[in-house]
Amino acid sequence: MPGSRSLKEKRAVLRSLKDRLGRMNVSVAESGLHDVRNRGRITVAFLAAHAAQADSILMSVDRLIAGARGAVVVDSSSERF
Repeated sequence: MPGSRSLKEKRAVLRSLKDRLGRMNVSVAESGLHDVRNRGRITVAFLAAHAAQADSILMSVDRLIAGARGAVVVDSSSERF
């Protein structure tokens, strides 16, 4: 969130993003960089019945995050269990 001048502005961007992701039936949490005003980290978790469904959900999540106003994706990773 390169344009954030305060933690309050950063949290507004993250809150909006978490709300929109929550409507996709995934779990979302701010998971790091809590006290840094222009960077944030979120973790998204979900269950899927099969790999194709997981891929579809992950692509939707990535698209939503990439299009978030006020945020720039610097890094992304995923794990499957």
